Amino acid sequence: MRPDCLTPLFATLGNLKGIGPRATQHFNRLLGIPGDDDARLLDLAFHLPASVIDRRHQPGISGAASGEVVTLRLIVEEHFPPPGHKKALPYRVICHDDTGTIELVFFHVHGNWLERSLPQGELRIVSGRVEWFNNRAQMVHPDFILTEQEFETHPLVETVYPLTAGISGKILKKIMAQVLDRIPVLPEWQNGPWLEKQAFPAFRTALVSLHTPEQPADFDPETASWRRLAYDEYLASQLALALVRRMVRKGKGIAHRFDGTIATRLRSALPFTLTQSQQVAIAEIETDLQKPERMLRLVQGDVGSGKTIIALFAMAAIVESGYQASMMAPTELLARQHFASLKPLADAVGMSITVLTGKDKGKARKEIENAIASGEVDIVIGTHALFQSTILFRNLGLAVIDEQHRFGVHQRLSLAEKGMQTDMLVMTATPIPRTLVLSYFGDMDVSVLTEKPAGRQPIDTRTLSMDRIDDVATRLQSQISSGAKAYWVCPLVEENEESDLTSAQERHNMLQKLLGDQVELVHGRMKPAEKDTVMQRFRDGKARILVATTVIEVGVDVPDATIMIIEHAERFGLSQLHQLRGRVGRSDAASSCLLLFKEPLGLIAKERLNIMRQTDDGFQISEKDLELRGEGDVLGTRQSGTPGFRLARVEHHKQLIEVARDDARLIIETDPELVSERGKALRVLLYLFGRDDAIRLLRSG
Repeated sequence: MRPDCLTPLFATLGNLKGIGPRATQHFNRLLGIPGDDDARLLDLAFHLPASVIDRRHQPGISGAASGEVVTLRLIVEEHFPPPGHKKALPYRVICHDDTGTIELVFFHVHGNWLERSLPQGELRIVSGRVEWFNNRAQMVHPDFILTEQEFETHPLVETVYPLTAGISGKILKKIMAQVLDRIPVLPEWQNGPWLEKQAFPAFRTALVSLHTPEQPADFDPETASWRRLAYDEYLASQLALALVRRMVRKGKGIAHRFDGTIATRLRSALPFTLTQSQQVAIAEIETDLQKPERMLRLVQGDVGSGKTIIALFAMAAIVESGYQASMMAPTELLARQHFASLKPLADAVGMSITVLTGKDKGKARKEIENAIASGEVDIVIGTHALFQSTILFRNLGLAVIDEQHRFGVHQRLSLAEKGMQTDMLVMTATPIPRTLVLSYFGDMDVSVLTEKPAGRQPIDTRTLSMDRIDDVATRLQSQISSGAKAYWVCPLVEENEESDLTSAQERHNMLQKLLGDQVELVHGRMKPAEKDTVMQRFRDGKARILVATTVIEVGVDVPDATIMIIEHAERFGLSQLHQLRGRVGRSDAASSCLLLFKEPLGLIAKERLNIMRQTDDGFQISEKDLELRGEGDVLGTRQSGTPGFRLARVEHHKQLIEVARDDARLIIETDPELVSERGKALRVLLYLFGRDDAIRLLRSG
């Protein structure tokens, strides 16, 4: 049961004055509330301002720099409305103070509200952004126009919130004031000495102060208030992860027995030698599997570092011990690709392997399901449906999950809750900064692959302006005629009136005119069967150029493709560019990557492209990406719906994560059921930050 003290925060916004069904829809959109749910007071309370404006800055007209926001005390001189028949022209109001004159400019003015707001000859306090043109000051649509009396009660440091269509800043602040009034005083879940040492205020005080700063410095991420909230959020996350880990460790595991016979045969069947870090990872996994407790391990490695082979060795150990293994991929395309690459090796060492996706129907599907249920099949490759559906395994010993960032903490919690004895190995090709590994995967043991297979060459990465695109197409034509294979990545599928990005469809048409049916197109809106056909043509060499959207970002493996062209590279994040570049350079042939950009480039875009030219170290790139974009984007959680942190800012607060992790471990050691006074308060914390799945784990013992 949710603690009673949280009831006010879990009420929907519809309970507030001024929020009807339409406003509810706008707030749901603003706060990213999925499906049929409605936003709660808590969701809005955690919607922090993006910045603050200092209305105390009152330099007078002559002291106002162009482009800065100022507050001015003005005498209204004269109104110049547009002529009656020219409503598109601006309405101008001339005002002055002791230092000079300024023109206030308004467009699409209706009625006589300006005459009422700015009566001639009277004093008004006006705030907004000043621009200078030909030594004349101008302010277009001031942020506010107030009398002296109104200004006395107006906040001098004003918060600016992220907004959406249908919600103005004024409306949001009115609603937010009601929310802040209803935030209850909650029991203290922080450790007393730590609280004192950090000079942290109470939770309610900290949250209210970020929404109502008295000076700009109060909104600094380094303030005690913001650090307090960040630590609360990290602690909730780390405590949930620690509870999962405890549940997994406590839940009886299977001590698998195997002597490595299949692994030895597998090593002989490989057409290459394993790298040192692959061998270390395999040894770590085999050690885990032999223990009488469940394995929960993350294997993270850069693009092309050979994670799939590690998964095969893990599955071989399980099969040798008499159990079945499954491997889940995020897409059907990737599942079938894994099957195609692993089947020859599995056959060579005598393991039976099958693939099951949504594409399999009717009698054929039933036969596969029966083979899985009877234990006739050793290894099953498929999508996440393998876990969620009615598919029954005879004795599943290991679940391998590929591309874990699509498979978040909540799914791990629900798997642990099922009490399955299955060992779990999760893999990612997205190099994750250490701070984020702790934040999202603190419940897991981690194996890191630091090398690429022998013989791989660095990818020659260059940047070029989009103006040279015709030269690129001509050069590509000559390379294709010499036998090369290339990817050409575009950000969109079809032309969109609101966007100036070239669509994949349009680029495909252009290249097809030049190179005929050697050019194929693949994108996310195609049916799985269509995608498979196109990819097969590209693999077989019937097509030499694959025009694609980011659908090829993960897991596509065509070793003889050596050219990657990314159009509008300035629109992609660093980790995504790195993933796309990793589709080439997968053999011992020299590969190149061309990043096409549209000028003018912003500072961050320029920095991204420079980093791509300088390094192909995925971990270095991911650290930089975290710095530039924030944790949700780096992990792909902004798109996939996995919650990122709402109050904590990793770039400012990452040093608190390790402290929270240690704190969570100590809590679990000293009060594993959370029954002490602090333990009960920590249950409130878990509910507050949406980690209540962890409470269910406690209840299930």
